[in-house]
Amino acid sequence: MKLDAAVRPGLDGARFFLVDYLPTYTGAIFVLVLIWAGAPGNAPDFSDAWRTIADLGTGEVLAIVLAVTLGTVLGHPLQLALMRVLEGDWPRSVVRVTRHAERWRRARLASRTRLPQGDTEPTEAQIQESGRAGTRLRRSFPPEGLVRPTALGNVLAAMEWEAGEPYGLDAVVAWPRLYPALGSNTRLIVDDRRNTLDGAARLAATMTVTAIVAASLLLPHGGWWTFLALVPLAIARLAYVGAVRAALAYGECVRTAFDLHRFDMLRALHQPLPQDPEAERALNRALSRSWRQGTGLTTPYDHPVTGSEEAS
Repeated sequence: MKLDAAVRPGLDGARFFLVDYLPTYTGAIFVLVLIWAGAPGNAPDFSDAWRTIADLGTGEVLAIVLAVTLGTVLGHPLQLALMRVLEGDWPRSVVRVTRHAERWRRARLASRTRLPQGDTEPTEAQIQESGRAGTRLRRSFPPEGLVRPTALGNVLAAMEWEAGEPYGLDAVVAWPRLYPALGSNTRLIVDDRRNTLDGAARLAATMTVTAIVAASLLLPHGGWWTFLALVPLAIARLAYVGAVRAALAYGECVRTAFDLHRFDMLRALHQPLPQDPEAERALNRALSRSWRQGTGLTTPYDHPVTGSEEAS
């Protein structure tokens, strides 16, 4: 998720609990219960697990809490890398297969945006269905050439493509400049939606790893015990679907942030406010080009006159 790379919140309490603590503790407790129940040496007996939990001393509980917390803190900087994996940053051979499936999904959705051809006028229901499909297409997929291999990657790519496009802004390079200029209410909503997205993504990844570990612990006993590994796998699937939904909501907030606060960004950059949409797009294209290329600004500055300067 390149758009967020430069403006990610730090270890604030609510975010850290939702994104880091909760998924990590959930996975750790699931694995520990299996081990305390006797896996992998014996077939799990959950009465043994409950007795082990009841017999834990304060020092043992503290050691477990510290170990899981340490793992949580060490894993926090890996959130961006994890998001890229979920977006489809995979080996090229795998990407080709999954990207083909995503392009098929995009083409299928695009076909629903087309109204019936011929002499018959489309009905109101057909027009509305076409409009809904068009909105979903724009929110869920980038242009054909930028399709990613996963649903989550495509929603985020669509956000990066569309957020600043009506105004001539490249959202990827503009967002780190726009984010500090957001109003407090907008920033609160944006951060909340992003925390929800990151939390769901982390839970999906953690539960996938938990399912693999659980399967390795239960595989020696075969039979129905192996199906216990499907519990975290089902949670991972639900969390991933939730992450895609959260990405749609987050993308809508980012687009709104560009709608409402792009001129605040220009004021903070001491750029003259454009007089019409075409002038705005020309200015924003020049700014985006300079940010992408890492060159200095070539646009004129606008320094507001202070009260003391007016008096003199």
